[in-house]
Amino acid sequence: MILFKGLILGFLIAAPVGPIGVLCIQRTLSKGRVSGFVSGLGAATADAFYGAVAAFGLVVISNVLIEQQFILRLCGGIFLLYTGLKIFYSKPRENSRIESNTNLISDYISTFFLTITNPITIISFTALFTGIGFMRGNFTTSGFLVVGVFLGSALWWLILSFGIKWIQFNVKNFSLELINKISGTVILIFALVVLVNR
Repeated sequence: MILFKGLILGFLIAAPVGPIGVLCIQRTLSKGRVSGFVSGLGAATADAFYGAVAAFGLVVISNVLIEQQFILRLCGGIFLLYTGLKIFYSKPRENSRIESNTNLISDYISTFFLTITNPITIISFTALFTGIGFMRGNFTTSGFLVVGVFLGSALWWLILSFGIKWIQFNVKNFSLELINKISGTVILIFALVVLVNR
């Protein structure tokens, strides 16, 4: 039961489309389903990490991350800015070339880094865990909850990456160049919001 609750929470945390969602959509369209899904797994791993900090009551880690959120958000904002510009100016021909040599490790690490630079997520998990009546119990219970969070988040990215690719195959006059421009612009907007509201 606790595993299922964690799965639902992980899914709900991942589902709102933010900069990571836009990035995963763009990578799915330009590099393929695997790239989009692996990018999502990077975010899911970061979600599981923050879920673990909240579930196991790792107060020291939580305090350090929250105290350093200015630096973390600044780094995340700068990286988002770089990513948005790179996507905006990328050409579909370049993407086609990259598709066959996709660096999945880079895809995974980049989204993990972007997600981990938002330590305020710990507070969200703490509130959600309280909302489902979770009380810090034994190691096994907390472990199942964290595994559920990871699986729920991963499930969302699986649905998103496969769903988006299906849409691409079924929409006529699909323009990858336009998608790059839109994705890059949206990510740049998110980057500016992060940098302004640090």
